[in-house]
Amino acid sequence: MAADALVRHVVAFGRVLRAAGLDVGPGRVAEALSGLDNVRIGVKDDVYWALRLTLVSKAEDIELFDRAFDAWFLRVRRDELPRRDEVVAKAVPDAQPGPREIDPDAEAGEGEETPGWTTSESLHTKDFASMTPQELAELKRLMKDLAARRPLRRSRRLRRHHRGDILDMRRLVRASLATGGDPLDRTFRKKMLVPRRLVVICDVSGSMEAYARALLLFVHAAVGTGKGVEAFVFGTRLTRLTPELKSKDAEEAFDAASARVVDWSGGTRIGASLKAYNDGWGRRALTRGAVVIVVSDGWERENAELVGSEMRRLQRQAYATVWVNPLKGSPEYQPLAGGMRAALPYIDRFLPGHNLAALEELATVLEGIERRHAA
Repeated sequence: MAADALVRHVVAFGRVLRAAGLDVGPGRVAEALSGLDNVRIGVKDDVYWALRLTLVSKAEDIELFDRAFDAWFLRVRRDELPRRDEVVAKAVPDAQPGPREIDPDAEAGEGEETPGWTTSESLHTKDFASMTPQELAELKRLMKDLAARRPLRRSRRLRRHHRGDILDMRRLVRASLATGGDPLDRTFRKKMLVPRRLVVICDVSGSMEAYARALLLFVHAAVGTGKGVEAFVFGTRLTRLTPELKSKDAEEAFDAASARVVDWSGGTRIGASLKAYNDGWGRRALTRGAVVIVVSDGWERENAELVGSEMRRLQRQAYATVWVNPLKGSPEYQPLAGGMRAALPYIDRFLPGHNLAALEELATVLEGIERRHAA
């Protein structure tokens, strides 16, 4: 199997595990690829243990991993792969069902409406603006899976790889000392896939108030995926919130963010805020090579032309620019707002952001970016 094909194979296997409910993000996939560098790819047990040690973190996930491994790598015919919650429920029959295991039909007669897991169509397609506090709390867990699907890039650093194409001279010389200077044991290196930098600039003005909290749950989860994620918000001014959103507890992060942002639910100055970002952070090369997500409804209150000129600057530096607009979820929506019209020529992908299904589309787009401005 060619090196690139092996990488794609393992990345796809990680997506299968993540779809089944395992906590498998780009970091774990990168660790799995590094682990495979040190084993014999042709030996089934070596591959199995390298993947299991890097992709499985809980004992209850082992059975599901084994079934997925047999089906994916050994082509052993299996029934449809269950979700992790189904495996846990079978192993612990007396356990109380959690939010993932709620049957909407069984609960319908009790007069209490409880949000379910992603299989619940009502929560999956429900507009963020109409969600209850309980449903927003349920979103916290769902957002973690989506935010883990970050765009990848090939690293500049070389790592040891059995199918690498660059000779590792340092290891070669060290190994030759044991053979009298004869280079019998040759090792190679190659560039691996690592998460690409992600910059999120979110509108928290009054016109976005109905969606800001739910969308910031996604931003908070993205910051929690590891290094290389920067978060900014704006109303009438730009504020960097990366340190505040690094807290693992979402409520603590929101309290710290609301204390920091003085223009929350106020006016909208998109152009001035983008200019502040380009002048202050773009010049520090933060945008270069990054995927930039702008979350806004596009209602510019002052200078729409400034939005266009600053988006042009942003697109020139970024690897890809994605604009998420909650209003686009409406079938009747048209980008008539001045700021939105001015920004459209410099956007690589224009997506809705009004519900969980829309954010899944965003995660799929981010995960699939392979070439510059080809989102």
